[in-house]
Amino acid sequence: MFLYGWVHQTIYKLKTLKNLFKKYFQYFHYFYTHLGYRIFFSLFLNILVGLMDGLGLAMFIPLLQMVDGKNTKADNGNMGNLSFLADIFNYFGITLTMGVVLCVIFFFFTLKGILKFAEGYARVMYEQRFINTIRTRNIKGLANFSYNIFVNADTGRIQNTFSGEVERVNQAYRFYFVSIQYGIFVLVYISMALVANPKFALLVVVGGGLTNLIFRKMQKTTKALSKKLTTDNHFFQGILIQKVTFFKYLKSTGLIHRYADKLIQQSNKIQHTQRKTGLIAAGLGSMREPLIVMVVMLVILVQVNVFHQSIGIIILSLLLFYRALVSLMGMQNFWNQFLNFSGSLQNMTAFNAELKAGREKVGLKSFTGFKNKLELRDVSFSYENSQILSNIDASLKKNETIAIVGESGSGKTTLINIVTGLLSPTLGKVLIDGAELEESNRETFQRKLGYITQEPVIFSDTIFNNVTFWDEPTEENKARFIEALKQASIYNLVMSQPLKGDAPLGSNGINISGGQKQRLSIARELYKEVDFLFMDEATSALDSETERDIQENIEKLKGRYTIVIIAHRLSTIKNADRIILLNKGRIEQVGTFDELLSTSAPFKKMVQLQGFTDKLAGREG
Repeated sequence: MFLYGWVHQTIYKLKTLKNLFKKYFQYFHYFYTHLGYRIFFSLFLNILVGLMDGLGLAMFIPLLQMVDGKNTKADNGNMGNLSFLADIFNYFGITLTMGVVLCVIFFFFTLKGILKFAEGYARVMYEQRFINTIRTRNIKGLANFSYNIFVNADTGRIQNTFSGEVERVNQAYRFYFVSIQYGIFVLVYISMALVANPKFALLVVVGGGLTNLIFRKMQKTTKALSKKLTTDNHFFQGILIQKVTFFKYLKSTGLIHRYADKLIQQSNKIQHTQRKTGLIAAGLGSMREPLIVMVVMLVILVQVNVFHQSIGIIILSLLLFYRALVSLMGMQNFWNQFLNFSGSLQNMTAFNAELKAGREKVGLKSFTGFKNKLELRDVSFSYENSQILSNIDASLKKNETIAIVGESGSGKTTLINIVTGLLSPTLGKVLIDGAELEESNRETFQRKLGYITQEPVIFSDTIFNNVTFWDEPTEENKARFIEALKQASIYNLVMSQPLKGDAPLGSNGINISGGQKQRLSIARELYKEVDFLFMDEATSALDSETERDIQENIEKLKGRYTIVIIAHRLSTIKNADRIILLNKGRIEQVGTFDELLSTSAPFKKMVQLQGFTDKLAGREG
């Protein structure tokens, strides 16, 4: 019982220490979570660099005694408490002549150079590792992010965090560890100065501490400006994305320049903030040298006039403390530079936490293929206080074609999103061959889905890469590519291109028509060897002739794939095996086109509003 209590108390204390460390050393903790023990190795190398530099400086004192040529041996009395260095040589019977002292100084500074190279190389390698870890975590985190949370996320923030903020975090890392490096040098030089001449050391420490007060307010201002800069950059990226997305609309309506003015206004705000931080950085840099000289001059006056110290020990202390003060000012300068980027670091920390909190729950069972039936049992879905779907019971057999129709806002797309695993039902279950979708690994399930939307997804790349999703151009993949093109009825068009499959499509497929984009989208899904084809208003934005051509392609696929169609134009679904009529989130009726036309007044009204005659709505159409 005692042992259990002791272990429990120890664990509690360790957790408390960890929480305190995270609170008061949050930046160090953030870097540590990405680099681990490597941070301490880099810090250890910095300590050795400072130590070698201090020892090399200490050996200049005996050298100064011999520069006039009168003394051929060094007196270690002017080295203060660092005289043990000379005592070591005396112990081994080595006389400190000028040649010996020069060799020792050369040795220490050579060793310092080697260690500094090792430290610099390690820092660069760790920096690259750090930034690659950040990018990898962000990419994987977004890939695992819940779609339900993503649709309400700030796209400008996501874009900015993935691009500009990553580089700013890299800068924060660089300045943080350079400031830490200078801080270590300060500690090493002060420690050696305290050993050599404690009174001188204490005076300079007090003077250096007082100078730090001057920097505190500037650093606080810099930190606040950094947060503001991050927020402004998020907003700028958001409106920039929208300008690119809606470029055609803005250009055609003459609003492009008004929107450009909005971007310029935001850019000016960012420039204004950066100007302020630059002004503070310039001020800190200009104050550095005068403050160092002022502190050193005052301390020398006190040492000579009050404590009557010999000039030799003052010179040694001066050498060490000049290094310490230079390092202190460097630490303050680089720490202020770090604070300039600290807002990005805090944003990245929060962003990583949000990605982790919004991680999609993934089942363990691997989906191997659709064999029999997909069922929705009493499925309901609500968002905040809004009920989207209520008590949906439906089934879908393998290789069956089902259409979902209903007025705008009836829940058609939400239903598709639940079936495809993008959203989880608030209540109820989705079963595939008797197994719950929630228990399946959604990625393995979604690899078997083809999804074609009203706005086809075309990447700025070649036809082959768009269809194969950057598969290697092996003979097997080329054959699959050709077969997918033929099934999507776009083979002849591709082969007529001078570069055939290597023809570039331009930004968002600007080099091809809307119908051709849809055919390529279909080809991509068929190349994947899918079990399901989901089509969400896939032809509603096309002209009648193109729509008819693509509809013929879809008809050819009927019976070979399990097809689910959300349709606005009812002419495209008259040959579906079954049609589900949704009304305000509920299934109102299920049947064939002709059955619904005969028995459902709302469906008949929809057909009439679209201008169908009975003959056109029937099988003859």
